[in-house]
Amino acid sequence: MPRFSVIVPVHKVQGFLRACLDSILTQSFTDFEVIAVDDCSPDNCGAIIDEYAARDPRVTAVHLPENVGLGRARNTGVGHATGDYLLFLDSDDCYTPGALQAIDERLTVTGHPDVLVFDHVRSHWWGRGGRSATAKLLASAGTETFDILGSPKYLRLFLVAWNKAYRRDFFTGHGFTYQPGLYEDAPVTYQALVCARRIACLDRVCVEYRQRRQGAITRTPGRRHFDIFEQYAGLFAFLDEHPELDETRPLLFERMINHFLATMRLTERVLPEDRPAFYRRTVEFYRRYKPEGFTPPDDAYRVQWRLLAGAPYRLYQMCVLAKELRNASDRKKRELRKSASAHVKRTIARTQRRQPLDPNLAVFSAFSHRGVLGDPAAIHQAARTLAPHIRPVWVVRADSVKGLPKGIDYVTPDTPGYHRVMSRATYFVNNVNWPQGLVKRPGQIHVHTHLGTPLGHMGVDLLGHPAATHRVDVQATLSGADHWDYSLVSSRYAEQIWDRALPCHFTSLATGAPRNDVLVRGDRSRASAVRRRLGIPDGNIVVLYAPTHRDHRRWYVPRLDFDRLVRELGATVTLLVRLHPRDADAAIRGLQLRDLRQRGLLLDVTDEPSVEDLMLASDTLLTDYSSLMFDYANLDRPIIVHADDWEAYRAARGAYLDLPAAPPGHVTTGIEELADLFTSGAWHDEHSAALRAAFRARFCEYDDGHSAARVVSLVMLGEQPGGRLQLPAQVTAPRGALADAPRLGYDPA
Repeated sequence: MPRFSVIVPVHKVQGFLRACLDSILTQSFTDFEVIAVDDCSPDNCGAIIDEYAARDPRVTAVHLPENVGLGRARNTGVGHATGDYLLFLDSDDCYTPGALQAIDERLTVTGHPDVLVFDHVRSHWWGRGGRSATAKLLASAGTETFDILGSPKYLRLFLVAWNKAYRRDFFTGHGFTYQPGLYEDAPVTYQALVCARRIACLDRVCVEYRQRRQGAITRTPGRRHFDIFEQYAGLFAFLDEHPELDETRPLLFERMINHFLATMRLTERVLPEDRPAFYRRTVEFYRRYKPEGFTPPDDAYRVQWRLLAGAPYRLYQMCVLAKELRNASDRKKRELRKSASAHVKRTIARTQRRQPLDPNLAVFSAFSHRGVLGDPAAIHQAARTLAPHIRPVWVVRADSVKGLPKGIDYVTPDTPGYHRVMSRATYFVNNVNWPQGLVKRPGQIHVHTHLGTPLGHMGVDLLGHPAATHRVDVQATLSGADHWDYSLVSSRYAEQIWDRALPCHFTSLATGAPRNDVLVRGDRSRASAVRRRLGIPDGNIVVLYAPTHRDHRRWYVPRLDFDRLVRELGATVTLLVRLHPRDADAAIRGLQLRDLRQRGLLLDVTDEPSVEDLMLASDTLLTDYSSLMFDYANLDRPIIVHADDWEAYRAARGAYLDLPAAPPGHVTTGIEELADLFTSGAWHDEHSAALRAAFRARFCEYDDGHSAARVVSLVMLGEQPGGRLQLPAQVTAPRGALADAPRLGYDPA
């Protein structure tokens, strides 16, 4: 007897069916059977499931002689099932990797409950969405079990068949069956939940729910959506047959009416001309099934609830329209207030610009006002010692203020205080361009630190590449660079690139990158503190994976199989994953990375504010084409380049050097090659060290541990190169891993 019976009803989905079946059959957990039910599909679906059944004995193909609909096709699948638990998966959806393993483990931990509910993610035709709205509800359950009377909030879980595992004896013993028509999931879901003595939850995305542009019945308006009434009539008929469930009637009545009201508002379901009839049926059900003493909920539909007692549709429509008008009026008021506030701020800015500049005021910002970070933070720290007369003020977004170090003077964007300092400051230090509306006054000095040494094309060099037409505004970049007075560079290579890519009137300063000072000097105590804070086991090798953004991709596509990689690396290696800031909202973070992090297999450090901390705490950098490799080379620790799509990247953006031909370390193109590099110990061999030394000599030319001091001396103190502040041209960087003892044969000395 298999652990799971996965029932897949199939009808007119030939373009999606293979992906669905593959997502089941390639699961790491293998104790299951698949029952694919061909609901007399007119396309090639029947032949596809026969092909899979012939190839894999776990697949059973069932062909129905006539089309019976989704619900009854599921019932047929239940009749063929032999597994301990029933799972339903629609044939245009997919399981996520590791889903069945996670479901099995949670069923075991929770003592084999009657029902287990798990999470899903919506995959729209234009791209993947986020987690379900009930994700927090699932998480709050932990590993405890419950029943609905004790936890009625769980009736708000998504009303579908495919986000649950049903114990087969429980499901068939109660005679649950799906009825013909739309909304067939609702009565079975509610019947199972109110009958179950033990319900459990799994806070993990197990299903990728495909939202197709065409073909989705729930997005096809028409009278078929009136099926919802018959489905709920069947639910209350079931309650009539089971008086022991009477306590659940008020709960289910509330869920039913809210479902009606929500459905009636959806233009993709109920046509405007059908709404009066839909409303009348809702009123009819309200009167027929309202329990004695029932009190309507105080929720978003509270006004509509009051009208259901007997108000005609015209009055209901007027009340809904009145609410929409109030909402529109509120939006207009907010827009007017915002416009008036902007006018006041512009007036303040104009007034302040009539005042003289403050020669001792310096404004700092980093990463679009995300905090005291990067090169600007290093310059700020050096100025506190070398130029204490300079008053530093940071521009910080409101949502980043909480994380500021103590004693930082700051303003938030587009406030009166912001306009005052921006109008009066003499020095401006930033690693990205200031907002386009900033007026630069004569005498103001702008220092641009950049975001690292460039590998991919920048500025005007992007013209002619696809990246220049996809989210990259070259003209805006040049307009921002026109404000610069000084551009900081770490090498002659970088100076030549910026002068070519940004034909503007700035002066390049051969200072090195201020944020790299800590990498050149090294800081064992800081690195150890970061490791402790992140919970990295003592003695583990730390691999920092930092990929760059792909301009030719609309959303983030993982280049590595994280689950496989961490298993190949083993428990003595800790993988830190830091996605590019432009990919910080990638869906994978709430899905696979979140799951692997919860299972202790890796750490998602994308939100860590200081990348310098992560570099210090790591033993090796694994990247593709990120500019972090130029910074990391200062640590003289191994760098691995995973260049599986180098030609695509170079075609989309262009590159200033042939990275695979002159890399800072070993280059891999496949997951097997990458895993072997670590297991064999070659990742830190002599060849890697030689490549790194040549790379560092070329691209870290001016990074000597005194870059920040040099910037303050030249810009804020007016010293000339070679003047009072004597700085060494180059110092030797510390080498190796953080621990004193070698690990996996790696000798840090």
